[in-house]
Amino acid sequence: MAITGLPPADDADVARVTEALQMITPRWNMRILLALNQPPQRYTEIAAKLPYLQSGQLHPKIRSLCDAGLAERTEHSARHVTYGLTIRGRQLLPVLPVMAAWAEEHLEKPEQPLSVIEQVEDSLTLLARRQAAAILWVLKSRQEVTARALARIVIPDGYWTNIYPPLRQLIDDGLVMTAGNGQPYRLSRAGDALGPVFGALSLWSAGRPLDHAARHPLWGRPTPGPASPAPAWTSHQPTIPAPAVPTQPARRPGWQPSELFSHAIPARVKAVLPTGGARR
Repeated sequence: MAITGLPPADDADVARVTEALQMITPRWNMRILLALNQPPQRYTEIAAKLPYLQSGQLHPKIRSLCDAGLAERTEHSARHVTYGLTIRGRQLLPVLPVMAAWAEEHLEKPEQPLSVIEQVEDSLTLLARRQAAAILWVLKSRQEVTARALARIVIPDGYWTNIYPPLRQLIDDGLVMTAGNGQPYRLSRAGDALGPVFGALSLWSAGRPLDHAARHPLWGRPTPGPASPAPAWTSHQPTIPAPAVPTQPARRPGWQPSELFSHAIPARVKAVLPTGGARR
């Protein structure tokens, strides 16, 4: 059953990506998946890697990841139970550096550098907002769309003014922009740069290899015309506002992909673990 007025292939794509985001976005889920990225472990071994989570919090989280097909519970005997990632869960992990790279490039830098996992969590916070994926899909496809036309596609069975709250949120997040009241909406530079992220999520959610994420039929297409500037979103309010136009040359990320998958928790992650995920 269609959930938007998008063509059937795009509608199914949005539905799969939205479902994937709903599975992995809840707080601590990504950290638990990373902790499970080892040979099967006992519950106590997993808990020792996540000391900021109480037992009452960790167990239902692991159970929900098992229900989602990302983790699995193996009962060797009545007193020997282990947990680990499923093949599906392991296939998700290469998507995380793509999200972290996008956040490093397009989210405003807080005064205190964020760990890689916080970069991923901040990215997920933005993309999992209500109707965000569908709105971004339409704007990528149509380039410029009025609010009323956007509502007819994104919420075909709802009242059209209900499109404004999620639109305003995406503008605040720096993913969408408009010239003013009554003017059409379009993706910002940061929103348009989500191609690799959405391409990877789309292929993973469809159960396909990620090798061709850059050739996604929609998000693999370049946007014609100059990139549009947009305000950056940050999970921490900076002391000094970021300049409207970046003046520094492109730089390599301040992290390495291996940091996400290290069996030991890096020091820069340990320093921020108690603070958790994205915060405004």
